[in-house]
Amino acid sequence: MSGMERKMKCVAAAAVAFAMFVGVAQAGAQVSHRTKRESSANRKARIERLTEETYTKRWEVFGGGGYLRFRSGQYLQKNNEVTWATSATYFLNPKLGITGDIRGAFGNAKLGNNIYGVYNPLITEYTFMGGPTYRFYAKQKQAASVNVMGGYGLGNFDGGSKSIPAPLLGMWPTSNKPVFSVGVSYDYNFYPNLAFRVSPTYVGTTFGSTLQNNFGVNAGLVLRFGKQTQK
Repeated sequence: MSGMERKMKCVAAAAVAFAMFVGVAQAGAQVSHRTKRESSANRKARIERLTEETYTKRWEVFGGGGYLRFRSGQYLQKNNEVTWATSATYFLNPKLGITGDIRGAFGNAKLGNNIYGVYNPLITEYTFMGGPTYRFYAKQKQAASVNVMGGYGLGNFDGGSKSIPAPLLGMWPTSNKPVFSVGVSYDYNFYPNLAFRVSPTYVGTTFGSTLQNNFGVNAGLVLRFGKQTQK
């Protein structure tokens, strides 16, 4: 065999090897592409499954605390109050629910100088409300809803007044009056049945037969359970 023939065979063998390498590489790329496409589809299906599981729970129970800016008398400065809040929502479907809500608020009225020598007395308010909740945003990890509620509020403005009637100190009289609230809730979901919630809120109270516009925020945990009936 001449040197030229040996060179031609080496070139042919190299060409065949190169063609085989290219074919294997292309096949591997196609398999990898199919694998990625299948992984993406599986991930999408998993997210949809978790999202459905999260928002088809029948009940949501919230518990937490926060603060409220409250005016304790017609001519008094607003004061900060520490609050606790709890609520339970029964969902008729993934978006619409009925909420029952109980809250408590505790603070010190800002009286300033007065002839009775009473300064910054403790005041408390409790509210019992109910109304609809509408979830307008729902993703795997995040959700947002709005609620509108009404009910009654119990205001105790004599508790820290040293037996002096609250109106003589410029505060509202201790009484039970109608209240209403509008709030927005943002949920961050840890699991389908557990979330962290932040809820800015407006609370309208009517102590002293006047309207008090109070604003605050509550934060805490949400527990979801039960299953909505599928039609």
